[in-house]
Amino acid sequence: MVSTPHVPERTCIGCRCKAPRAQLLRLALTDSGELTVDARALMPGRGAWIHPDPACVDLAERRRAFGRALRMRGSPDVAPVRDWIRTNAVNHVRTPAPPPDRGRQTDSKGG
Repeated sequence: MVSTPHVPERTCIGCRCKAPRAQLLRLALTDSGELTVDARALMPGRGAWIHPDPACVDLAERRRAFGRALRMRGSPDVAPVRDWIRTNAVNHVRTPAPPPDRGRQTDSKGG
C-alpha cells in the first residue's frame, strides 16, 4: 500500500478555492484589532487564509469576507495585507495543486 503524507488544506477567503496551507497566507487580528499578516502562522486566535494575490484580496474585500472570517464587526483595514503582498509575494507562487495520487492503477478492463 502506498502512503502519501498528509498535507493540510485551507480555503482562501477570496476565491474560495482550497489549497495547501503552504501556498496561502494566514491573516490574524492584533491585540489592538488591526489586521496583519501572520507569515509564520503562529499568532494566537482566529485566523483567515488567503492567496498572496491582489485579485484574491480584492474578491475578499468586495465580498466582505475579512470581517466574517475573523468574526468581527465591520471590515478591517486591508492596507497592511496589500503592502505585504506587494513586497513579499515573490516568494509565494500560486500554483494549482496536483491531483491526489491514490496509488491505483487500472488495467484495460477497468479493474
